[in-house]
Amino acid sequence: MSDTLRVHRAIRQTLDQLYPQKPQGRTAQYLETLAWFITGLVKSGKSQLPALASQMPLAQRESRIKRLSRFTQNEQVEERVSFFFFAPALLQGLAQAQHRFTVVIDGSDVGKGCRALVVSVVYGSRALPLGFFVTEGKKGHFSEEEHLHLLRQVHPLVPEGVPVSFLGDGEFDGVALLAQLEAWGWEYVCRSAPNVRLFADGEDFAFRDLTPLKGDPFSASDALFTKQRYGPVLAVAVWRADAKEPIYLVSNLELPQEAIFCYQKRFRIETFFSDQKSRGFHLHKSHLSDPKRLSRLMIACCLAYWWIVLLGTTAMQPEWRRAIHRTSRCDLSLFQMGLILLQHLLNRSLPIPSYFLLPPP
Repeated sequence: MSDTLRVHRAIRQTLDQLYPQKPQGRTAQYLETLAWFITGLVKSGKSQLPALASQMPLAQRESRIKRLSRFTQNEQVEERVSFFFFAPALLQGLAQAQHRFTVVIDGSDVGKGCRALVVSVVYGSRALPLGFFVTEGKKGHFSEEEHLHLLRQVHPLVPEGVPVSFLGDGEFDGVALLAQLEAWGWEYVCRSAPNVRLFADGEDFAFRDLTPLKGDPFSASDALFTKQRYGPVLAVAVWRADAKEPIYLVSNLELPQEAIFCYQKRFRIETFFSDQKSRGFHLHKSHLSDPKRLSRLMIACCLAYWWIVLLGTTAMQPEWRRAIHRTSRCDLSLFQMGLILLQHLLNRSLPIPSYFLLPPP
């Protein structure tokens, strides 16, 4: 059996295990194509359809490209193989590995002239996608309605009883969003703008008026946030020694240092975008420009990312790490280690994991 067929079989078996029920009929056909998408991504490291089709040892090249293209154009795909079908099983496994979820939201350019809004959960030094949507436009922020729409899709996926900390940059400090997080019982730490108004101790002032010394945060507890006077919230201004200017945070945590420490994990989502782009599947170079077609491609990209990170956690086990990397120290990410282990397994004709269970980070 060729290397490509071995990878495809392992991915297909994994998808079948994650799917809520035994796939049949048209759903089974969609899963088969989705498995080929993921195989092409991890084998080629590219997201253009011709590059993905080159990894399919089936029929003629143009027939393979058409098969993948039809998948991205088919409006019924999301009804049967949406990423939200797989996320509950992924999160149930992750809940066994860590007692709290840190959820991060951010946007990035994808394809030609489109942007993706992605919600991820932090696992070690990586951010694993939970949900996303794609829209036209390369610049500018998403609306608060779009933030809420995506989060309301993700919220039911979180296993009951698992506490959640939500992190976002300055785009995600809308009062309606914060109120929804509070209603769910989620902790949150979001960056805000220096000109946002606060009200505390009978005074009305701007965030920038909380000017801290470098390395010495300044905070206002029980503050009311924006002119809408939402709250009470914790307002924090912190100026890191290596930063050019302070940053301003709004949170429902009690302690400033706790909010600062928690917010530092927000940058983990950048690892997902870089792994999807220059270090991984080059999603930003996809020739697709239709948001719906890109969204269907991203189903494969996100599942491929979860799978490679799983292989990365396997690669960090002593018996594998001795075989593929030095044991004194590791400068590679879980994503990179996963790709190295996959190639090692293929070279040695060893079994490829076809399950999904993440160990504690």
